[in-house]
Amino acid sequence: MIKGISILRPATNAAVYERLSGFFEAMGFAKGSGWKDAASMGASFLAPLGNLEFVHGKFPSVSDVMVEVTSLDSAHQSAERWLQANGGDAAVARLSPVSDTDWKSRLFTVEPEPGFDFTFWAWTDPARGKPIAVEGDLSAEGMTFAIVVARWNAVITDRLLDGALDALMRSGAKRADIAVVRVPGAWEIPAAARSIAEQHRVDAIVTLGCLLRGETAHYEAIYNEVARGIGQAQQETGLPHSFGVLTCETLEQALNRAGIKAGNKGFEAAIAAIEMVSLQRKLAESGKA
Repeated sequence: MIKGISILRPATNAAVYERLSGFFEAMGFAKGSGWKDAASMGASFLAPLGNLEFVHGKFPSVSDVMVEVTSLDSAHQSAERWLQANGGDAAVARLSPVSDTDWKSRLFTVEPEPGFDFTFWAWTDPARGKPIAVEGDLSAEGMTFAIVVARWNAVITDRLLDGALDALMRSGAKRADIAVVRVPGAWEIPAAARSIAEQHRVDAIVTLGCLLRGETAHYEAIYNEVARGIGQAQQETGLPHSFGVLTCETLEQALNRAGIKAGNKGFEAAIAAIEMVSLQRKLAESGKA
């Protein structure tokens, strides 16, 4: 069965490889695992949807890699900024203006590196091909939260806590409306979260912890029970619980996920909590909950 599709573009040298990788990061692509060995290296970038299309008949002049985006103007600005910073006006000249098509869309083509062209496009009707969705907003104004954070592996969990607090207050929550509850370790997180949820004094709970495989022989048993307990507390109380418990092989991996390289998972868990509170309220107002 088909699992995925990849488009490979060989870079002519290491400098081209680095510039192309930097361009796609600047455009907002999620990085894949990639690879590096003695003979070669590869940088992969992920998209939520992939298509292989064959076209016949009238069609605009585009590159063979077309990237659909939600905001074409923002993508165009991001491409222009990157080109200006990595080549000046001569590089910006490789960016076409946004133009309309006869198939109710807009597009532009860019060459971040000569010989490597990509077309970015968007429907003029943003709802085209998509169901009208009810989604949560990312404003935490007027919301209350509890953060349950483990003390074990504090060098990691303190960073996760800082990220979660930053996300909540940056999104409009007041510090007085955020309760921080510390527990000994990840094992104790579900019990504390359940107790808080049953009181229904907050709108959502953010759970933060860190499990390292190298530190315990029963790593998987603990992780499974922690995940099950948090999920069960959420399902049975109806209160959103966001999951920010890291499960890593090494301390280095955990540090990377706590703000060093791969973002801060505490920040991401808090953002998820905000969105779920907003979504619950919208569903309740619409009568769909």
